[in-house]
Amino acid sequence: MKQVTKGQWNGYDTYILHSCELEVTLLPRLGNNVISLWDRKEERQILRQPDESDLTSYLQKPYHFGMPLLVPPGRIRGGNFQFGGTSYQFDRNAGEHHIHGLHRTQAWCVSDIEEDEEGCAVTTEFITTDDPEWIRQFPEPLKFEMTFRLQDDRLEQTLKVTHLGTRRIPFGAGYHTWFMLDGTPGRWNVTLPAEAVYELSEDLLPSGQLLPLGGLESLHTRLNLQGANLDTVLRVAEQQPAEAVLMREDGYGLRYSADRHFFHHWVLYTKGEADQFLCIEPLTWLPDAPNLPQDDSFTGLITLEPGQTLVLGSTLQMIYPG
Repeated sequence: MKQVTKGQWNGYDTYILHSCELEVTLLPRLGNNVISLWDRKEERQILRQPDESDLTSYLQKPYHFGMPLLVPPGRIRGGNFQFGGTSYQFDRNAGEHHIHGLHRTQAWCVSDIEEDEEGCAVTTEFITTDDPEWIRQFPEPLKFEMTFRLQDDRLEQTLKVTHLGTRRIPFGAGYHTWFMLDGTPGRWNVTLPAEAVYELSEDLLPSGQLLPLGGLESLHTRLNLQGANLDTVLRVAEQQPAEAVLMREDGYGLRYSADRHFFHHWVLYTKGEADQFLCIEPLTWLPDAPNLPQDDSFTGLITLEPGQTLVLGSTLQMIYPG
């Protein structure tokens, strides 16, 4: 069962990683997104899937499905910021602001497939100079490599970013992962070791101020999702594990973790009152990070030097009763 097979979605090749517990479907040529995570033991879809009959919706908002990569994540005021004497202007795609970065449906190439006794893996690559719209908004070239490795009930994602340009640049990344609640939010609880909430403006932009958790203090033990209405940016303390745990009342669930040295900012989003979905979004930088007055230790902004390679890891592991 530890193998990689090929499939199709709307005429685009998919790569399916198999284990006894999980089937992971990757769509490299449309944004390198994981569009399906099928639990073989529970016979259950873990992620919000794009409907194959509605390609238009996926192309318009690919970050509404699966486990999409965001580069950079969140909103940027006016789509504009300055860094190192250079002014950047991203397209305004959320009213007067920019949201969820330049990575959408770009075509990634599969560069390696591995199958061994312990698991299987697919590695994909993308260079930003291959996308005129990306380079128009962010002219310093980057090379991305993503390895998806499935071992039993554990999916690891490793993102490598190499700066191919000549100027220091700001960098941020994150994931907008859609977990299914199956229309029964009262059966589900989420935990996250958050220490504070980031204050947001009416435009959902961080003010730079931290607020107490208040009614979200139960995140430390378990926050039940019945009636929850979340679009909340949370800060995880550096000494705490950067992980969220989503559990069903019968002991079934998952642990979603990321590199604790980088992922201090997490968003919980229910798309209105919780019903079908909970988005858990680990971010390296706070939305609008380049425009905030605080230093990088607060905003999470990463400075990439020419020739530098950054490696960011994240893991999703299933939890089964007993």
